[in-house]
Amino acid sequence: MKKTPFATKPPAKKARAAANKAARPKKPQPLDAIVGADGLARPPWAAVDPLLKHYYDTEWGMPVRDEHGLFERLSLEAFQSGLSWATILRKRDAFREAFAGFDPDAVAAFDDKDVERLMADERIIRNRAKILATITNAVATIRLREEGGLPALIWSFQPHATPAPRTIADIPTTSAESIALSKALRKRGFVFVGPTTMHALMEATGIVDTHLVDSHRRGSSGVWPRE
Repeated sequence: MKKTPFATKPPAKKARAAANKAARPKKPQPLDAIVGADGLARPPWAAVDPLLKHYYDTEWGMPVRDEHGLFERLSLEAFQSGLSWATILRKRDAFREAFAGFDPDAVAAFDDKDVERLMADERIIRNRAKILATITNAVATIRLREEGGLPALIWSFQPHATPAPRTIADIPTTSAESIALSKALRKRGFVFVGPTTMHALMEATGIVDTHLVDSHRRGSSGVWPRE
């Protein structure tokens, strides 16, 4: 049979090619803090991209104790699930505009027209389940005011000690506290609040300090000592 210029590889060849690709040694990823040209040590994820570097230097790990701030970060962590945080950061201004500045009262009032508006907005992550989750969580945030509010609940899960990681491999992705927080939020009607997502929220909002020990940001939140 004469081959055409666009003939594809037979299944056996495709399988061998995939196996060979998988067998190739992967480039090792850096695990330790990286000292930048400015002389400051940062984790690998925040050492190169200017946007991530600025976020790490000025915001990540600093305490967030207000309802609005925690609702926004809870929402963005949910949208980040399965994606890179850099993707979310680049779209954050658009998210804020699309979701009424992440005002829980405004978002809780979103209806079907708002959902379709958001699904048509190419500037944000157009995931219907995550959009609906944000609205659901806004309603739950308002309801939680009767129990003292979202900040009080989230910060009640602050642990007695924080990790002291020397490499990226030392940083946990869940904890007993993030598991308990996830259960507490789900009990109150929140969704997209799994233990890993809640651990990331706790890291980002200063509830735990997972800055590498050698990082220039270690202990900068005022919540935990540098050690």
